[in-house]
Amino acid sequence: MSEMLTADEIRDFNIRYHDAAAAHYDSKWAIDFGGASQERVQAKLTKALGASPAAGVAYANALEIGSGTGYFTLNLLGAGIIGKATCTDISPGMLKALRANAKARGLTVETVVADAEKLPFADDTFDLVFGHAVLHHLPDVGAALAEMHRVLQPGGTLVFAGEPSRLGDSLARVPKTLAHSAAPLWRALMRARPLTLGDEHQHDHDHGHGHGHGHGQAHANGSAGAAADASADGVALEGSVDVQAFAPAQLAQMATSAGFQDVRVRGEELLANWFGWTNRTLEATAEPEDVPWLWRQYAYRGYLLLQALDGALLEGRLPAGVFYNLMLSAHKPGAASKAGASRKSSASRKSSASRKPTAARKPAASGRAAAARKPSATRKPAAARKPSATRKPAGARKPSA
Repeated sequence: MSEMLTADEIRDFNIRYHDAAAAHYDSKWAIDFGGASQERVQAKLTKALGASPAAGVAYANALEIGSGTGYFTLNLLGAGIIGKATCTDISPGMLKALRANAKARGLTVETVVADAEKLPFADDTFDLVFGHAVLHHLPDVGAALAEMHRVLQPGGTLVFAGEPSRLGDSLARVPKTLAHSAAPLWRALMRARPLTLGDEHQHDHDHGHGHGHGHGQAHANGSAGAAADASADGVALEGSVDVQAFAPAQLAQMATSAGFQDVRVRGEELLANWFGWTNRTLEATAEPEDVPWLWRQYAYRGYLLLQALDGALLEGRLPAGVFYNLMLSAHKPGAASKAGASRKSSASRKSSASRKPTAARKPAASGRAAAARKPSATRKPAAARKPSATRKPAGARKPSA
């Protein structure tokens, strides 16, 4: 966490660092946009909200904050979860990479260089505002959340994932320290040369974008060239772009103070995080091209396995603060939230299935005509139902100071 920096300095450092990282960002974090990635993004957004998205376009007009190279937005577009997409980032370099990714996949996205604390959009514009691993880059999180509240439509949804837990971040120092001590033995077993002095620092910046903006395990696809993803200028700025870590209650209070309701904070990744940081710390001490392919596959697939184990056994039982990442979801007061509408629709469908056949129903009293009957209050046309879903993301962390 950076100290004694002004808000303008933090923004400037984020721009410079992430511009330098943009060209090799996807390679470093093994970012892709296929069916499996779409499923992972949907699963993360579903976990954050506590409800699955409905079929079809769940959100007509979505805004991503700190979108990076587009992992979350492009996968949500590809999956048909969002309709129109607007992506913001304080880094022009990241948005340039995002536009290239969108063009290669035939997707249409509007990109806007913007400060999250001063969004250049009209009030009540979007029905979804989301991001992954971005809030911890911001000088004033409260001001940014207030801006997101302003641009959301009444009843609109807010979702953020991949934000560092204060306690979880401290606990992660244990595997890092142990791995650093074991690194010489590990390199000998891997027959890997020590990394040239001065290069190793670039590996230890991002807090594991998890499966938000990548797969949480650097170089999971064996991209040795990704080690050069930061220029000398970027390396020097690494310690100045991560400026926040959160306690769950603190993050919830920030959202409430900004005007949100239905605020929900949960944690994710404990065993997976420890496993991932152990492996990343070991890899960071070796020349990238010397790390064996089999090791990379073990590290990547082991991370996915432990991530699933965390979700199945630990995340619903342990306090949110012990996990490495925090997830935040909330709604803007006003019209019925999408999450609520989705749950009501589901309950209505179950109720309808249990009704007696028409022939068994009692006739209307006083010969009341069928046309005069009031429709069910819970029914909505299929096109009008709003689902509950919905993050750019992925444990590496996303910028948008």
